[in-house]
Amino acid sequence: MTARLAGKVALVTGAASGMGAAIVRRFRAAGARVHAAGLQPELLTALARETGASAAPLDVVADDAVRALVDGIVRAQGRLDIVVNAAGIIHEDDGATIDDAVWQQTLDVNLGGAMRVCRAALPAMQRQRAGAIVNVASVAAFNGSAGMASYAASKAGLIAYTRTLANCYGADGIRANCLAPGWVRTPMSEMEMHAAGAARGIDVEAAFAALTERIALRRIGTAEEMAACALFLASDDAAFVTGAVLVADGGARTPASARAP
Repeated sequence: MTARLAGKVALVTGAASGMGAAIVRRFRAAGARVHAAGLQPELLTALARETGASAAPLDVVADDAVRALVDGIVRAQGRLDIVVNAAGIIHEDDGATIDDAVWQQTLDVNLGGAMRVCRAALPAMQRQRAGAIVNVASVAAFNGSAGMASYAASKAGLIAYTRTLANCYGADGIRANCLAPGWVRTPMSEMEMHAAGAARGIDVEAAFAALTERIALRRIGTAEEMAACALFLASDDAAFVTGAVLVADGGARTPASARAP
């Protein structure tokens, strides 16, 4: 792999597992100095040992901790070129069953967390007149299904927020884009499929297999494939791309697959 991010300094939240960890690996392979932040210290330490990234515990809901981490990176490295907000949670709820605390927590992490990280990082990016922000949203922002009320709302808000960043800070050389994955095999999606399968009397593998009938490519995506998309958006290959939403769902939103049984 060519060093597409050579000399770049990146912060990745939600980095302990799933897409976040895959993005850390991909960015390190592309030559970036990566700071991997998340809530699972053992997994972060193992990832740092594997990749050479720096590991940092971080709760994106805690603004003081976010500011301290970003300021520390900028002091130590002299710059911050890339931010990837991959931290996220999901709870099952619908319009009539939304719990206020769950709604607030979901928005605080999925939308508020990205906002706090961006808010802390933007001054450094403005000073250096360059930066790339990649916020990990979801296709649920466009077609939230049953049980996705809080989650879909948080991801739709994240897309709207990202587009305001693109518009406000483009003149400063800062790009902001969203990656919107579809079904990807991660610990979070396995948790969802466990619940969905249990309701139908099937196991996790059978639940995943049933999903493929609604996906044009007839398979579930991988975290590594999402990391490749994030690398494109963060790199100079996407130098004229901002305010965009890169949907990576294997064609699950195409009309043909929407008609699949």
